[in-house]
Amino acid sequence: MLSPHPRLVRRALVALVPFIGAAACSRADTGADGTRNAVAVAAAADSDDFGAPLPTDARFAMRVVSLNPAATEAIFTIGADSLLVGRSRWDEFPAAVRRVPSLGDGIRPNIEAVLAARPTLVVLYATAENRAAADALHRVGIRTIALRVDHIAQFHRMLTVLGRALGAAPRARLVSDSVQSTLDRVRALTASRPRPRVVWPAWESPLLVIGGGSYLDELLTIAGADNVFHDLEAPSPPVSIEEIAKRDPDVVVTGASRGAALSAAPAWQAVRAVREQRFLVQDPALTGRPSVVLGMAAAHLARALHPELRDSLP
Repeated sequence: MLSPHPRLVRRALVALVPFIGAAACSRADTGADGTRNAVAVAAAADSDDFGAPLPTDARFAMRVVSLNPAATEAIFTIGADSLLVGRSRWDEFPAAVRRVPSLGDGIRPNIEAVLAARPTLVVLYATAENRAAADALHRVGIRTIALRVDHIAQFHRMLTVLGRALGAAPRARLVSDSVQSTLDRVRALTASRPRPRVVWPAWESPLLVIGGGSYLDELLTIAGADNVFHDLEAPSPPVSIEEIAKRDPDVVVTGASRGAALSAAPAWQAVRAVREQRFLVQDPALTGRPSVVLGMAAAHLARALHPELRDSLP
């Protein structure tokens, strides 16, 4: 199962188990391939995911605290990392992020620690647990940007928002275009291939799987597979092993060491793919965060699903 380290449960955007019950996106603007319509996402470009007005220029970006791991990685990628004066303790990518002072948790952050960094702008993860932090920062005159990335189109929106707010819009567009180009290439290469039906367990207790509300569902679609729980709109809905067995996936997505454990678990013998040891071993360093590695993650999954395309994939 995907990297069952306790820290992953609490990571903001790096988490493979997004907050249960948070269906960040309507299905009304979902494309045929499972990805959201970027135009629909961009329609709310004047406000963040808490409804606060977005900065329209870089005058608030003199000193930036990012408590959103995906946003922190994006800030480095668009070349605006010199503005960072603080990050969350969950920020691990890129390696250079370690030189930025850690200010603690990204969920319900320590406001005193954040203010001690004297920020002019704070980037938050948009979850209900962070609304109080946004309100507290607003009361003392600190601008905030709250963003959540459950879908690939929201990642592109995040780059647009951060590029504009931090004075790095051209670089943000280049990064966005590069990621999308890789995704499009993978999708084109897998479009005519047979599509295995897969299940992606995300957590063991309670048993959660990747649902249609997650960027991981979109990556599976792009990589040439069908998620048997695509119809469940939550990012990581709870299910039973009996329901997995009923949906009868061809392949189970696992971590490097999890397949043997599933094979040894009596309850999982109800799942044909487990009995036949049909596992796709994924790399959480690529799939575990909706960030600038999305294209590489799609190619990684496509190689495992369609080995015959290995030499053609980016």
